[in-house]
Amino acid sequence: MKETRATTQRKSASSPRRGEMKAVLMREAEAVIDELLDWNEQAGQPTLTQIEEVILKLRKRMSEAMAVTVIEAQEASRPVPGPVCPQCGREMHSKGRKRNTVESRVGSLPVQRGYYYCEACRVGLFPPRSAAGGVGQALERTGGQAGGVAERAGDV
Repeated sequence: MKETRATTQRKSASSPRRGEMKAVLMREAEAVIDELLDWNEQAGQPTLTQIEEVILKLRKRMSEAMAVTVIEAQEASRPVPGPVCPQCGREMHSKGRKRNTVESRVGSLPVQRGYYYCEACRVGLFPPRSAAGGVGQALERTGGQAGGVAERAGDV
């Protein structure tokens, strides 16, 4: 995914949130790097396994920060109409913002997002996108955790 300076400038101009997202991620990256360097100064002569453990822990933290930043940016750019119910196709209505922990391939992600509900089907949705299409998957709450497309009201 190599980009030229012109490509980056075009993306920056077309996405006002890009600069904010980059600033958040750069702060997190700097904190992760500082933590690694602090650990290295204090570790003496760590084994390869110890080095790998620290690197994997820090990589996980950075991956989670990147995922949360992108997910929350999607929420901020949602269109005015609510998502479509995956059961009946009607527009779902906002129930406000809810905090949830999403289990993803990069780890547990604490996110605060809009929660949508279909009165007719009693289905709730905690989406990064509508259940009817788009890139990725909507997030489903399962046993207090999110991870699929939609949820039945009894599961909330």
